Amino acid sequence: MYFYLLFLQKQLSKVPSMIAKELRKQIVDLVQREVVPAIGCTEPIAVALCVARAKEILGTMPESIKVKLSGNMLKNAMGVGIPGTGMAGLPIAIALGALVGKSTYKLEVLRDVTPHSVEQGKDYINEKRIEVSLKEGECDKLYIEVTVQAHEDTATTIIAGDHTRFVYESRNNHVLLDERQTSEKTDKENNSNPYLSLRTVFEFATTAPLEEIEFINEARKLNEAASHQALLGNYGHGLGKTLSRPLGRGIMGESMFSHILSATSSACDARMAGALIPVMSNSGSGNQGIAATMPVVVFAEENHNTEEELTRALMLSHLTAIYIKQSLGKLSALCGCVVASTGSSCGITYLMGGSYEQVTYSVKNMIANLAGMVCDGAKPSCALKVSSGVSTAVLSAMLAIQNKHVSSVEGLIEEDVDKSILNMTRIGSDGMNETDRMVLDIMTHKENI
Repeated sequence: MYFYLLFLQKQLSKVPSMIAKELRKQIVDLVQREVVPAIGCTEPIAVALCVARAKEILGTMPESIKVKLSGNMLKNAMGVGIPGTGMAGLPIAIALGALVGKSTYKLEVLRDVTPHSVEQGKDYINEKRIEVSLKEGECDKLYIEVTVQAHEDTATTIIAGDHTRFVYESRNNHVLLDERQTSEKTDKENNSNPYLSLRTVFEFATTAPLEEIEFINEARKLNEAASHQALLGNYGHGLGKTLSRPLGRGIMGESMFSHILSATSSACDARMAGALIPVMSNSGSGNQGIAATMPVVVFAEENHNTEEELTRALMLSHLTAIYIKQSLGKLSALCGCVVASTGSSCGITYLMGGSYEQVTYSVKNMIANLAGMVCDGAKPSCALKVSSGVSTAVLSAMLAIQNKHVSSVEGLIEEDVDKSILNMTRIGSDGMNETDRMVLDIMTHKENI
């Protein structure tokens, strides 16, 4: 096949790293913070985590739970399935956070859910013990505030800026933690985050000693297992299964392209429907982790790339997504599949034998095509958006490897690829704020709510 003839140099492992050791360590630490296991959609799971911590501080099962959320958090948690429950939305996630959640599990906080605890959660909801509201005034786009009460005791916890970052904790108005204004932990993490450019990302992924980056293969193991398991069930809109043979209809026939779409969307189908299946997330999103992983894995397998090439392609994909999210933010009006699919397009271009310049072409092609895709919350139909992103990733890579790309006279694209990325993230983080508010208004005023 054509792409098979474009193998990377077989002596890649002998090339000395072009990135200094200290910078490599910072990048490794960054990736290990951002690429972590998660069970369920990370927005309601983060709310459950905040509730679990508040309950632990309270020391007993709360009689009531009040939750205040930023608009982005509310939007992303309204319609998504909660693992192991057969239910969707925040109330059951909140109830189970109090009933069985353990804050030490972080984004796997609900791993101990059982049918019995789900029934208990339903009773808790029916007893009107949970109150959810929009946080008034300015706050981080990722903001969760929980207050629990039992008898005369109360406890409050706040997560902000990151799905697992607690910035405030108190019990009976006695402050245990307060990093809302000047968080030493946040400052330390931000200062340790390396300055990245796409060239730095590419050089790190392609030249770092293999033993330093092999941990990224855990993303392959977890997300590939999730994809395979998802094809055995009936989840969400069943897009992955519709595309797959022999388990589904296989309406697109047998091709690398259809296999990439099926493997990626099936994992998303299951995750958004609330399957109790762990995935490896990226930048706080399981769907982004899936979209940054599965297209690269399937392409490498069917293109017969080496294990080293796959490892480096996975690192390139995930680190590209992390780099873009640094200027976009954890949550925005721009659908996260755009970011993750851009990463996978870079990984696929690399697996085709692409140079750094051709990788920049794939990024420009992605931005020109997908910039502006609106996030309207986490839900089963996210599998459709992920498939759109991933299909564009493949097409962008195919054009890039032929040195075809959107030029700097067109739209958002500039000669400098990093400026092109910044143009897209400025639109997503700032320009689409009014769109974000409009989407939330529409979602919260639908007749079926």
